[in-house]
Amino acid sequence: MSQPANLARYIRQVRYPRLGEEGQRRLMAGKAIVVGCGALGSVAANTLARAGVGLVRIVDRDFVETTNLQRQMLFGEDDVARQLPKAIAAAEKLRGINSEVEIDPIVADVDATNVERLCGGMDVIVDGTDNFETRFLLNDVALKHNIPWVYGGCLGAEGQTMTILPGETACLGCLMQECPPPGSTPTCDTAGILGPIVNVIASIEALEAIKILSGNRQSASRMLTVVELWDNTVRQIDVSGLREQVDCPACKRGEYAWLSGRQGSHTAVLCGRNAVQLSHPGASISLEELARKLAGVGEVSRNPFLLRLKVEG
Repeated sequence: MSQPANLARYIRQVRYPRLGEEGQRRLMAGKAIVVGCGALGSVAANTLARAGVGLVRIVDRDFVETTNLQRQMLFGEDDVARQLPKAIAAAEKLRGINSEVEIDPIVADVDATNVERLCGGMDVIVDGTDNFETRFLLNDVALKHNIPWVYGGCLGAEGQTMTILPGETACLGCLMQECPPPGSTPTCDTAGILGPIVNVIASIEALEAIKILSGNRQSASRMLTVVELWDNTVRQIDVSGLREQVDCPACKRGEYAWLSGRQGSHTAVLCGRNAVQLSHPGASISLEELARKLAGVGEVSRNPFLLRLKVEG
């Protein structure tokens, strides 16, 4: 029997019985937000768009650099030359891959002032971030608004991922209890990262999102999955009891310290950049105005998203 045209391109996954036509239709009506479009986020966004998720929102503050190309699959040298933001470059690629899905790129730094707006109306949140402050913020907004989210992180040849189903499973706060201070944990700058582990962890994240979006929430993992590719090990850690064992303010009392702004700094170590971002709440500036002010200082180049200043000496 022939499939409707909009299902025909997905026939290989529709034939998987645990997804099926009904699951595919749910996917096509689903909305996912990928927060961070670097290594993990680009793989996850690519997988979700190819799978036919109806809307994929991509939020990232960064732009494409040459050092990204080793592991961030949606970008190429032309994106570096054009100095494109990752969200914009990713959207260009994904629209060419699947014109049937809506890609919503947003160039923004996710913080307590905008995270609820960005995640509003989404059916699942996928973690593509590179810092724990943003992850704890996502944890808060997911719990407050009952949005499933999938945590993931990679370093070296190791990665881990965990699915959080609000009201059902342990959350990130149950798992970690305290957020590591900015700069206190290794990054890909200091410890390095191998491309294959990114693909493994992001693929698991994407599949967890697909389970949730397709109406197969009951099949979502209740484990913390840790993969170490260099040593060829996979561990599944049972975290099902943590929610009852830990006095988590977010889970137990609905206290969202990160979302309220009571916790969190205005600095972030940028993975792979040997740099620290300083954020000033509410601050904004016109790139055109700034370019005029800096014109006498050095060579200024800019596009609608980015301004660079090159100073001799």
